[in-house]
Amino acid sequence: MRKVLRWLLSLVILVGVAGVGAGSASAGAATPTEPDIKERVLRIPGMSFVEEQPYEGYRFLVFTYTQPIDHRHPSKGTFKQRFTLLHKATDRPTVFYTSGYNVATAPRRSEPTQLVDGNQVSMEYRFFSPSRPQPADWSKLDIWQAASDQHRLYRALKPVYGKKWLATGGSKGGMTATYYRRFYARDMAGTVAYVAPNDVVNTEDSAYDHFFAGVGTAECRTRLNAVQREALVRRDEIVARYQKWADDEGQTFTVVGSADKAYENVVLDLVWAFWQYHLLKDCADVPAPTASTDELYRFIDDISGFSAYTDQGLATYTPYYYQAGTELGSPDFRTPHLKGLLRYPGIYTPRSYVPRDIPMRFRPAAMRDVDSWVRHDARRMLFVYGQNDPWGAERFRLGNGAKDSYVFTVAGGNHGSNIGQLAAAEKAKATAEVQKWAGVAPTAKPLARHDAKLDRREVEREPMLRP
Repeated sequence: MRKVLRWLLSLVILVGVAGVGAGSASAGAATPTEPDIKERVLRIPGMSFVEEQPYEGYRFLVFTYTQPIDHRHPSKGTFKQRFTLLHKATDRPTVFYTSGYNVATAPRRSEPTQLVDGNQVSMEYRFFSPSRPQPADWSKLDIWQAASDQHRLYRALKPVYGKKWLATGGSKGGMTATYYRRFYARDMAGTVAYVAPNDVVNTEDSAYDHFFAGVGTAECRTRLNAVQREALVRRDEIVARYQKWADDEGQTFTVVGSADKAYENVVLDLVWAFWQYHLLKDCADVPAPTASTDELYRFIDDISGFSAYTDQGLATYTPYYYQAGTELGSPDFRTPHLKGLLRYPGIYTPRSYVPRDIPMRFRPAAMRDVDSWVRHDARRMLFVYGQNDPWGAERFRLGNGAKDSYVFTVAGGNHGSNIGQLAAAEKAKATAEVQKWAGVAPTAKPLARHDAKLDRREVEREPMLRP
């Protein structure tokens, strides 16, 4: 059985976007006038070395950095936060990347890093293992504390990397880059946020209903709705298979409650996940409602992933679900075609996926504050969305107060949309702006050559409630 986790964590969403590549082999090596970069970083208080992996043209190193659990009260304990460094040269700009989840410990380059031919610092988000305080005080997991993690690491590394810095990330990483800029606006020379949701009012989600009423073609929407309904019509037969698979694989359902409850979540993900990760041409692969149960089972697993709502599948993402249920918000949408088939009203919410011994209270002001800041105070920020990505239904928008900032949309694009997929004129404009912000001569083309391994593009596959 194919597992959702097979896709994680590369993006993550836009870690390896099309269009550029490694510089010369000598670029990353220490020169007579530049001391060894590993030793320079380790001279910074709180730094610890984990490992180095060779990569031609770069130094790729993994470190941990000691951070306060609570930046408002630094004396009340610390934890080690993991980050990686893709070092090219200290006279190049630096891109600060985060996925908003775990950090990938293999060399990868984000699209902005490719565009400016720079260094890349990639940081693991707090409370994602192993960057989790022990014991974990979950009240210290919020967007300000996470932004303060980035600010503190930036301040530590800035004396080493003195040229301009850009912040970037995709999906939750794009949200993270935006929140960082809101709280520490002067750190970064620019921000590139990909496919970043913006749920300003958590209880008002009509934008998703409008999206699903018009995405793709009427024929494709009808096919998807029909197969989603059939998945619930045959739920008893499929849940029996699901439970057997779980027993065979040692998977359990304590958090969500049962295999039947998990299955309802998996099926609710189906249409959303299709548009998040697929293109209109893939509608041809959607099975008919008359398909065999074997074919239906395979389709559900391929699109949604049966492992997503097991205890083991949820555990890695407890920090995300906690944040979705306390600050970020989560989407809701109507499913009239499933009337009479849903058994668990209200189960499709973040609270269902977080162990009950972790308290959660939603703070509605957090996203309103960020949205207002972006509309009225954004400077040198670039947002990229995909036309057919459900997460873009509620997106960041610019108001009259925003300056030197842009929102671009990839025609027909999904959750992997990036600058390289934009129409030619927008692609050239976005590329030149990012280069200008980074302090390099704008060329409207990537400054680094393409490297198939370093720039490998893999869209992270996750269930609906995880952007």
